[in-house]
Amino acid sequence: MKYLRTNSLKRLFSLKRRSLEDIVYTDGEGRNSENTKIVQEPKLSPRPSWKCFSFEEISDATNGFSQENLVGRGGYAEVYKGVLCGGEEIAIKRLTKTCRDERKEKDFLTEIGTIGHVCHPNVLSLLGCCTDNGLYLIFHFSSRGSVASLLHDENLPAMDWKTRYKIAIGTARGLHYLHKGCQRRIIHRDIKSSNILLTADFEPLISDFGLAKWLPSQWTHHSIAPIEGTFGHLAPEYYTHGIVDEKTDVFAFGVFLLEIISGRKPVDNSHQSIHIWAKPILNQGEIEKLVDPRLGETYDATQQKRLGFAASLCIRASSTWRPTMSELTGRGTSFQSPKIQVSAI
Repeated sequence: MKYLRTNSLKRLFSLKRRSLEDIVYTDGEGRNSENTKIVQEPKLSPRPSWKCFSFEEISDATNGFSQENLVGRGGYAEVYKGVLCGGEEIAIKRLTKTCRDERKEKDFLTEIGTIGHVCHPNVLSLLGCCTDNGLYLIFHFSSRGSVASLLHDENLPAMDWKTRYKIAIGTARGLHYLHKGCQRRIIHRDIKSSNILLTADFEPLISDFGLAKWLPSQWTHHSIAPIEGTFGHLAPEYYTHGIVDEKTDVFAFGVFLLEIISGRKPVDNSHQSIHIWAKPILNQGEIEKLVDPRLGETYDATQQKRLGFAASLCIRASSTWRPTMSELTGRGTSFQSPKIQVSAI
């Protein structure tokens, strides 16, 4: 992919509002396509759109990007809360002014190109962008924050099981959409609880596409260097050989499921990954021992076993033996299977 200059992006966003092509649902192409069941997704708006904001609009919305409105900071971007003149709350992701890494700017622009084409209830959609005085992405503000912020805040009561299960199922649907529902396959590469935002009614939204990759239908995988992502979530074939495909996200989703079930962080204070901790328990078929002790007996045992079984399949060392998201969300497969028998992983 050629490097995109800011001026090129300005021409791309030259119209005040631009509609994208209708989303076409196909069964995709892959090694297991002949056995893959397609999930019937909810009817979506067929023409996602975004707006090109002026710098004055977003500056006024954030009170000049004041520190009081700073709600998040990453390696090369900051996120501010803002309120538009009509009262709508927004989140603005800004490439930090101190960032002089051309590759990070390229990744930021790639993120615009990726999320500008998504439209699903469980994927954070782009509200707009701004290319004046820097690079900015504008989203609807998620007042509840991320799954990680609610699940691991010791000052908050334990997240109830019904909410956890809803988050797991919604995230699975969103990830299935990225892999199979888009015109072009999207590999997220950074599925984790801090990148799953929540709406007011706890509907999950997959966010942060800074590491996402398009995967052409005729390709089986990407070979990527350098390795980027979050420790504890990286699939073995990715961190050892740089191989990226849908199964890379499936592994990270399995880690996410274990986090939802157990309430544990992906990496504990002793630097042990949650999937390393969980594997002996899963191998013994004692899935109930994964449950967050804060829940006591207030959880659905059948649902817990389904999620635990799904997680055990997702974190298999060999990508060949991991399920696709279509298989996870389809009938008669992991989420739906009444038979819970975990073999050695």
